Amino acid sequence: MAYSDQIAPVSVSDEEIIIRILQGEKNLYEILIRKFNLRLFRICMSILNDDMEAEDVMQTTYLNAYLQLPNFQGKSSFGTWLTRIAINECLLHRKQKIRSDQFLAMHANHEHHGETPLKGLMNEELKVVLEKAVSNLPEKYRLVFVMREVQEMSVRETMEVLDLAESNVKVRLNRAKEMLRAELSNYYKPSQLFDFNLVRCDRIVKAVLGKIQEY
Repeated sequence: MAYSDQIAPVSVSDEEIIIRILQGEKNLYEILIRKFNLRLFRICMSILNDDMEAEDVMQTTYLNAYLQLPNFQGKSSFGTWLTRIAINECLLHRKQKIRSDQFLAMHANHEHHGETPLKGLMNEELKVVLEKAVSNLPEKYRLVFVMREVQEMSVRETMEVLDLAESNVKVRLNRAKEMLRAELSNYYKPSQLFDFNLVRCDRIVKAVLGKIQEY
């Protein structure tokens, strides 16, 4: 049985859940993990373009957020705060991976594996084409596109997460759409991108909840 079968109703706010977690109800963290799993996966994928690396970074994000919960002051929503942590972890992970790849290239015959296995995430041919097109966008446009069109985050929250002016968010989104139109002939369904199934969701929940019991 999932932890969430035994705990708080979905009507409880994020802030109330956080208070109860800090009071000792650690298992309530599952509610927050499941609520934000899809968002974080899509955003991590938009930066890392590798599903397994995205999962690893998500686990790190949830653990760091859990450890920092006492410092969460509610100046922004929990979702915005968590997304910022995820983006920072993705950028750090990518930087470390680049350094590691450079080291291996200098000291060994480094085998290049090519593009990451996005096709393993999707079955429909159209989704594969769409994901590839989005993944090929420059990062600054890809992040805004995923947040606004795929994850359906508000302009205000996107501004807060990326520390951008409203005009910059709109400009980057429009530019991303223009670039996609050129490649896809005006046809895409953003809500289908970077799918996150129940098996993947349960894997993240189990890993994170197992680790927070140690704290």
